[in-house]
Amino acid sequence: MNVRGTLVTVVEGWRALGQAPPSASPETPVASAAPGSTIILEVAGRDAENGGATRKLIGFTVDEVIDLLAGGDSTLEGREGLPGVDPTLVRAVGRGGGGARGDLFIVLDVAALLGPILTT
Repeated sequence: MNVRGTLVTVVEGWRALGQAPPSASPETPVASAAPGSTIILEVAGRDAENGGATRKLIGFTVDEVIDLLAGGDSTLEGREGLPGVDPTLVRAVGRGGGGARGDLFIVLDVAALLGPILTT
């Protein structure tokens, strides 16, 4: 994907999470891309030649972006005890939009999720 003149690698979210590919809806032709959004992430990397730190842009496809939340580490809880979720891919969990009654959300550990891709 070209983002303002920079070539960006795009990773399919379902593939990175080890899920089955999304099925096409009856209105969507099989040959067309699945609907969704691409989130652009800036991640830390290593310069193979110099061994120094670099910043890299990665695109990550998602089915849907529902909301953007701002918050600090104080609003997040530990990642223990999430049934059906690989704990190595989760950085923290939290609740948005109303404290304890808000919707549960998961903060993914981008380094763990994309580590195999970023090291190649």
